[in-house]
Amino acid sequence: MSTRRRRVIALPVALAGAGLLLAGCAPAAAPSGVQVLASFYPLQYLVQQIGGDLVTVTSLTPPGAEPHDIELSPRQVREVGDADLVVYLSGFQAAVDQAIASRKPTHLVDAASVPTIAEHIASQDAAETTDTGIQARDPHFWLDPTLLAALAPEVASALSTADPAHADAYAAGATTLQASLAELDTELSSGLAQCERTSIVTSHAAFGYLAQKYRLTQVSLSGLDPEAEPSPARLREIRGVVEQYGVTTIFTETLVSPKVAETLAADLRIATAVLDPIESESSSGTDYRGAMEQNLAALRSALGCS
Repeated sequence: MSTRRRRVIALPVALAGAGLLLAGCAPAAAPSGVQVLASFYPLQYLVQQIGGDLVTVTSLTPPGAEPHDIELSPRQVREVGDADLVVYLSGFQAAVDQAIASRKPTHLVDAASVPTIAEHIASQDAAETTDTGIQARDPHFWLDPTLLAALAPEVASALSTADPAHADAYAAGATTLQASLAELDTELSSGLAQCERTSIVTSHAAFGYLAQKYRLTQVSLSGLDPEAEPSPARLREIRGVVEQYGVTTIFTETLVSPKVAETLAADLRIATAVLDPIESESSSGTDYRGAMEQNLAALRSALGCS
């Protein structure tokens, strides 16, 4: 083969190699669709289900992280102002509240401003005074699927405002999600309708909405602060509840150390099981509905449901 022939062949190969190098150096493609920031996982799930492929949703709370005390990086604070839509729960994550106040996103949905959710939050009995003197109430409204469903129309409306061309798709997504959450509610109601026991002992007071909705009684080792240590007096109270109501299980959580609960359960010779408050995305790849179904299975076992 001649030298000229070899050069003709080599040139496309060289150009192809250069093309690969340029491709490797090229910036990543920009996310498609409406850019949405959700402050923590259940809100991210809601937006994803409503928007589907039309939206790109990012959670400000990383998977496996405790959302109550997150700190935002400067980049995340900028993203709050740049996003097409931000969905959050005011009063739940101070860093998110501060970022929204400073960056003022164009489109914003606050779950705490939805009337049905606001009424339920305000009606919670277990208020605590924080270090700053604020009266805190249980924020975990999403553990009642019907309350999460109440947020769907607000999110669909905000997405439609940000992206009017797909308003019908967002409305349809919200309707489909509400139907799915209604089915989940029926599943929970049926699964917990006939149980030998109705008292649940939990690590912290995160399950008030679930207990209220499905006629259970929550007794928690600590209050709304998941990191708070129960006092000796509180542990004695829990022992009394366990003995009086025949409690068989103390529920631990996915993001909170189970040490105190496990020690107490061992002392009382009862079991422990996980009850997930679904504050963060599960590392097991289970979505919100799957986590709620796992909670149902754990509750049915602990409560002796038929």
